[in-house]
Amino acid sequence: MRERSSAGVVCGLLVLLGALLTGCQSPSAGATEDGRLGGPASGTTGAASPSATLPSGYGAVFLAVDECSSFGTTSFTEVPCSGERAAARVVARHDGAVRDGPRCPGTTDFVLHISEQRPASDEDGDGAVPQGYACMRNLQPPHPGDPGGGGGPRTIVGDCVYSSGDGQVRETACDGEGEQKPEYKVTRAVAERADCPVSTALYVRLGGDRPVGCARPL
Repeated sequence: MRERSSAGVVCGLLVLLGALLTGCQSPSAGATEDGRLGGPASGTTGAASPSATLPSGYGAVFLAVDECSSFGTTSFTEVPCSGERAAARVVARHDGAVRDGPRCPGTTDFVLHISEQRPASDEDGDGAVPQGYACMRNLQPPHPGDPGGGGGPRTIVGDCVYSSGDGQVRETACDGEGEQKPEYKVTRAVAERADCPVSTALYVRLGGDRPVGCARPL
């Protein structure tokens, strides 16, 4: 069975942990939603595209939902999920640019950006790949997208942040094992700041229908 490779590039703040792959989008492409200290809340939610859902294997869509990618740093190969080279599974897949499409699920570990590929000759009809992005979940821990994991393309309830200057905050691991020590923890997601508990010391932008994250100091 022939493998197919993505020409997409993953940009991010995370590094390769052990033999497992993690990563995140660049801020301009909808990466971890940095909150502003006292700043406004904004953003939209993301959901899997039903039309992209295919069984594991090599279907009509490159890296469709439930398919797997290999290990990599700047390029990735679609491989059988049962194979020893499989590192992460697609949990949502969308065409187009990240900034224009749905957001990835909250516990996404990293995002693969897939560049458009349209070969001059396509003998078997599966060589053309449109621009898109795949929301990925590692097959094995660590899972930086989990609450408190310190990474992933979104900030969610249970995540911890630290002040990075200029009124902005960034994610870091809640267990204190990251490069930066956690200063605040997001305890609740609400529609408006007025809905946050009195213990709230920081408002973090989350996006979605409950775009305000209420964070307490640690």
